[in-house]
Order: sequence, then structure tokens, then C-alpha cells
Amino acid sequence: MPDGKSREWRFYIGDMLGFCEAVLRYTEGLSQADFIADNRTYDATLRNLELIGEAACQVPDHIREKHDEIPWRQIIATRNRLIHAYLGIDDDVIWSIIRDDIPELTVNLKAIDQTHDH
Repeated sequence: MPDGKSREWRFYIGDMLGFCEAVLRYTEGLSQADFIADNRTYDATLRNLELIGEAACQVPDHIREKHDEIPWRQIIATRNRLIHAYLGIDDDVIWSIIRDDIPELTVNLKAIDQTHDH
């Protein structure tokens, strides 16, 4: 099944894109204060940020190297910090990721997804 592996990674790109879109949908129209105050939205958003990193872990190295416009290491490191952040998470950093990084990541993932059409 040599072709199966190369096909599989595309699904993770699609997953990452879906998680990014969920983050943007959940936080649309919210201020940072509203986001932090809304526990359900906060938790759902953080979970999707974790899942973006989890899916990124599944993308093979040769694909990550080919698409170095995506900050793969940073995405995976953020996932690890979120999962292991027992003593709290810096809300300013999370808000910055949501507002600054996720929109750009969404654009880059869409480009990869379209380049490698199913």
C-alpha cells in the first residue's frame, strides 16, 4: 500500500483546516474578554487548537519540508503546551494565536489542499 500513505496525509490537512475554521467560527465577533468569560467557547476553541497540532503531527516530514510556509514545529509545540498546561494558559497568547495565526494558517492550508486535490 505505498500510495495509501501519501494519500492519508491529505486528510490531516483537511482536518487541520476544519479545526481552524471552527476556531474562527467560535470566536467570531467576540472580544478577548468575552472569549475568556465564555467557558464553553474557550474550552471548545482550545480543544480545536490542540487538534490542529495533533493533526499536524501526522503530516509526514517530507510534506512539512515541502510546505515550510506552515510553522509546523510551532503548531505542534503549542499543542503540547495546551495539553500539558495544568497551571493555566496565557490568554493573551491564545488570543494572539486565534486572531493573528489561525487566519494565515487557514489560507496556507487551503492552498495546500487545493494543490493536492483529491
